[in-house]
Amino acid sequence: MSLDLKMHPDEIHTDVSLVRRLLATQFSDWAALPVRRVQSFGTDNALYRLGDGLMARLPRIGWAVGQVEKELEWLPRLAPQLPLRVPQPLALGQPGEGYPYTWGVYRWLPGAMLPLSEMAARPELAGQLAEFVLALRACDTTGAPHAGSPATDLHTLDPHVRASLDTSAAWLDATTRRNITAVWDEAMQLPGWVDPPVWVHGDLHSSNLLWDGQRLSAVLDFSALELHDPAVDLMPAWNALTAGSRRIYRERLQPDEATWERGRARALAKALFALPYYRDTNPEIVARSWHTVREVLADVR
Repeated sequence: MSLDLKMHPDEIHTDVSLVRRLLATQFSDWAALPVRRVQSFGTDNALYRLGDGLMARLPRIGWAVGQVEKELEWLPRLAPQLPLRVPQPLALGQPGEGYPYTWGVYRWLPGAMLPLSEMAARPELAGQLAEFVLALRACDTTGAPHAGSPATDLHTLDPHVRASLDTSAAWLDATTRRNITAVWDEAMQLPGWVDPPVWVHGDLHSSNLLWDGQRLSAVLDFSALELHDPAVDLMPAWNALTAGSRRIYRERLQPDEATWERGRARALAKALFALPYYRDTNPEIVARSWHTVREVLADVR
């Protein structure tokens, strides 16, 4: 994927020169560091390595604004209670040099991006991820951002799922589309989450995980961090895992049947949103979305 390829029609252009100018005017102590663009399949932010130990994270699009501020507020509080490393934001940059958004400087986290194939092939990683989810759920929720109404959240996705199915009709065969529709129709009959909401990461998948070649080492991108239905963090069961590791994930987290099925529906919905939107711009997300669709349908069967 080209580093300069835009994924959104109204995406803001960033480049190495811009980052250098922003550092020079706002963070002079870091201005002399070498700057290079980082290959990333993330959709919200452009990433730039600053020397060996730092990273700049610049929102690509308006809906990503505020993510750095959220991480600055919450990750220092949550990090000591979590079994895996999380991003360490150091500074909040301001709009400038023609760039319209706030942006952030972070510590660079060591580790390699976890390929989908490795995540699916190593069942022990599912257990490690489940331990992270359990630890996050156990963190103090005082003052935490709230998602709204988890009891009705899944139903708000319904018109968007059906629109995505229509948009994707050209590359979904009739049988697949019929099976997806049946799974989604059943999901619309599920009860919502009515107990107190819990901390969720909100966007767990293989590209937001780092590993050292043996174990998970870090979880990235807490932009969707909030209190919500625990089903939200069940999505890796289908977007990153296969049948054997999915059983481990479920056994560790012990969701009730309705919560498990809501998680499956959410994973399917997110895949259906991504397929038409990123079809020509983000091959990693498209591949993960197809993996999700296959795993959801196999799980139902």
